[in-house]
Amino acid sequence: MHSTFLAACVIVLSACAPSRPAGPAPAGDDVDAILAALSTRDKVAQLVVPWIGGTYAALDDAEFARVVTWVDSLHVGGVLVSVGSPLDIAAKLNHLQRRSPLPLLVTSDLESGTSFRLTGGTTFPPNMGVGAGGREQDAYEIGRVTALEGRAVGIHMTFSPVADVNSNPANPIINLRSFGEDPHAVARLVAAAVRGIQEHGMLAAVKHFPGHGDTDIDSHLDLPRSDATWARLDSLELLPFRSAIAAGVAGVMSAHIALPALDSSLGRPGTLSPAILTGLLRDSLGFQGLSITDALNMGSLLKHFSSADAAVGALSAGADVLLQPADPAATIDAVVAAVESGRVSMGRLDHSVRKLLEIKRHLGLFRRRGVVLDSVAVVVGRADFQASARDIAARGIVLALDRDGVIDSLRSRPQPLALVSFGDDRSPMAGARLAAELRARGYTVAPFRLSAASGPASYDSARAVLASAPVAVFAVGVRPYPWHITGITLPEALAGLIDSTARARPTALVSLGTPYLIMQTPSVGSYLLGWATDPVSEQAVARALTGDAITGRSPIRIPPRLPLGAGLQRTGRTPAAPP
Repeated sequence: MHSTFLAACVIVLSACAPSRPAGPAPAGDDVDAILAALSTRDKVAQLVVPWIGGTYAALDDAEFARVVTWVDSLHVGGVLVSVGSPLDIAAKLNHLQRRSPLPLLVTSDLESGTSFRLTGGTTFPPNMGVGAGGREQDAYEIGRVTALEGRAVGIHMTFSPVADVNSNPANPIINLRSFGEDPHAVARLVAAAVRGIQEHGMLAAVKHFPGHGDTDIDSHLDLPRSDATWARLDSLELLPFRSAIAAGVAGVMSAHIALPALDSSLGRPGTLSPAILTGLLRDSLGFQGLSITDALNMGSLLKHFSSADAAVGALSAGADVLLQPADPAATIDAVVAAVESGRVSMGRLDHSVRKLLEIKRHLGLFRRRGVVLDSVAVVVGRADFQASARDIAARGIVLALDRDGVIDSLRSRPQPLALVSFGDDRSPMAGARLAAELRARGYTVAPFRLSAASGPASYDSARAVLASAPVAVFAVGVRPYPWHITGITLPEALAGLIDSTARARPTALVSLGTPYLIMQTPSVGSYLLGWATDPVSEQAVARALTGDAITGRSPIRIPPRLPLGAGLQRTGRTPAAPP
């Protein structure tokens, strides 16, 4: 561990409350003594990290009781906490830490900041929006805030930053989660994010090794395959991971993708491949930190392997942490049986358990493992963090096209416009903040909202609204989500409406999600990239449309019209914080 990281741990832990574990546990933080005292079953359990919800639950809630059983009966080594309010998560984690014989390593997916999981956490743009701004300091700042907010609620490790290079526009699951398409730029931003996280008291784990960016299947649903050659992997996909390892990253998460160039076994995913997790990650790249599986309950594994074979295969391949198994008890049983039969050696098991215990010792969890609930609201979502988020969002806005000057015209003066917004199932209020911000700046806005459920009558109404104003603006929020079988493209009816409107009147398209939408709308000549439907991003879009400076450049190519680095630069007012 780096000395700066350990010093930050001490700073953060000074605000944490001590708690007394339930049940027997070796005293102190002597890892050798703790390891020697553990049974084979408890050693295996230390490697198992199941998913738990972050929402409020009564202590006698049946689902929460099941989680408690994992902790105080199975003795799992950690948990992966999902969406909830900061106070609910902190209280739940404090309760579980008190019941656990050994301290829990608490993990979470905090991509692009804690708001990815914490309701009320500071909202930053997705990584691709940060890549559009191009500043390493912005990636570092997001890492810093993520660490401080996450540790305040009791989270010790984030499964971020995403180190995948999004070189495939058809990728249905990485997309905005990547910093971009240029591997050197991605590598710089990944390293900066790692430093920001780990210099402020939290562990970072980059993903998805050795690279999930050039795939066209969501690994939550089935097993993707990458036919990249070794030369391609070495010069592109691996660069950000090398950069993260050089920055001292604590963890690397494996990808459930088949890579024949690295493992010739038919259909074996990287998570189960000794050639990838040991030969490449450990031996070639020299990574000695925690090797973590992607979630073991994903379709890419369970459609092709049993739960038991997946868990045992991952440990045999070189994984240290078995993340989110569908059945933690059955997973522990399977690995114990593999150790007792000799399929997995005791030495191999001890090697991984020792790593987990050392991590917990370095984090100070054998001395203090809870957090002070009164401190949560002092840290999470505080004003200076919010100001940083607004600045970063503004730097990432990209004016990708303005062929007919529609956006320049909007920027010149307040005027009437029709605003048709579309949000996918996860962002039904897309465009609402944008409309409010435009009105506040003197624009007359005729709004209309479409959704995935909209039928012909809704589209007819949208056409009537569009005809009522001299300028049309479409604000569309479509982004990647796990298990989302419909992909991340515009509905055909919406793509047709945008394209036909662009042929009939001055039209601007604003993407509040995936940047590739213009591939479906060839008649659009004015295109702004705003990256997300959250209030911070929509406010940044409104400012760009009404005269603030625009300085972002596209971190990806958008076939067939826009090269890597596209972006019209516009001077303007310096963004000011709202009253």
